[in-house]
Amino acid sequence: MRNLRNKEKLNIVHFGQKNCMIAIGGVEVVVAEIATRQAAMGHHVTCINRDMDYGDIKAPKPKKWKGIRMKYVPTIPIKGLAAVTSAFFATLSCAFGNYDVVHIHTEGVSAFCWLLKLCGKKVICHNHGIDWMREKWSGSYGSLFIHYGEKMAAKYADELIVLSSDVKQYFSDVYGRETVYIPNAVDRYDYEEPNLIKKKFGLEKDSYILFLARLVPEKRVKLLIEAFRGVNTDKKLVIAGDTSDTENYYKKIKKAANGDKRIVFTGFADDSLKAELYSNSYVYVLPSDLEGMPMCLLEAMSYGNCCLTSDISECTEVIGDKGLSFTRGILEDLRAKLQMLCDDPDMVAGYKSEAADYICSRYKWQDVVKKIMELYRKQP
Repeated sequence: MRNLRNKEKLNIVHFGQKNCMIAIGGVEVVVAEIATRQAAMGHHVTCINRDMDYGDIKAPKPKKWKGIRMKYVPTIPIKGLAAVTSAFFATLSCAFGNYDVVHIHTEGVSAFCWLLKLCGKKVICHNHGIDWMREKWSGSYGSLFIHYGEKMAAKYADELIVLSSDVKQYFSDVYGRETVYIPNAVDRYDYEEPNLIKKKFGLEKDSYILFLARLVPEKRVKLLIEAFRGVNTDKKLVIAGDTSDTENYYKKIKKAANGDKRIVFTGFADDSLKAELYSNSYVYVLPSDLEGMPMCLLEAMSYGNCCLTSDISECTEVIGDKGLSFTRGILEDLRAKLQMLCDDPDMVAGYKSEAADYICSRYKWQDVVKKIMELYRKQP
């Protein structure tokens, strides 16, 4: 492995994201934020993306993007095979490429990191959550593959980045593996008037409660819908986001909302729609059972939202005392907290007034990139 301590400009490659040019999920946002900043520092940065589209989302395929070299690897667009095939070909590309550092994001795609070590690469594995526990992989080959990737990362990575204290403890308890805690971060965003959302969905400022994230079982969207249907309010519930190999779950949540005209589904929210939705929501809700460090929650707070989350540590560590939580999975508690917030606009305004300053002062991308660059240059 090369000594990188004194090398001024590093040749860095990132893979594991679907496509860093599209904010499909938090991983894509994180990779884009890190890679663009590294490129702006003068490093030679490559991002390897999956060569596929995502439903109605057509993936762009430029050779360069924001100073980053873009590559695309063959991918079988089938649940359980997309990650395996893209991970295999991305690993081969990195193994025989002239890279100083290979930065792998998510667990499953770390499955072949042993090959990178055989080829003398410095390998950084970035854990974005314990993915094999996610319900969509339950009892499937995908869960086994992801779990195997976790084991390979724990065994072979030169450095292993985690996003929460609970996951740090998990790797210590299960693998005896030391990890490095580097949380995600967020920029401060400008307020956007409700023009697009008013035209498309009839939404005004503070007229709706917002869920904006991927529509996957562990986010507990169905629980949120069931809780909201028992809340006495004229506010709407807006469900914004796309599926992630979870079409059957989407059908379930649509069925749960059936007959309640207050519930609005927007589909995938691009940057413009997302900015307006965050800017004008009354309350943002994230009722997840499982998270890494949710970028959607960081973004919601950076727009000055009052946030209500489940009481899992990955969420409560983010909101601190600047938001509210309910007992994970308990419908009655979620409904009671929603009703309380709907009935008390002064409480909501109080949380809104502190959210952006709090989150943006604690989680800064320049701090994240500085720590990551130090890991790259760290000697064994």
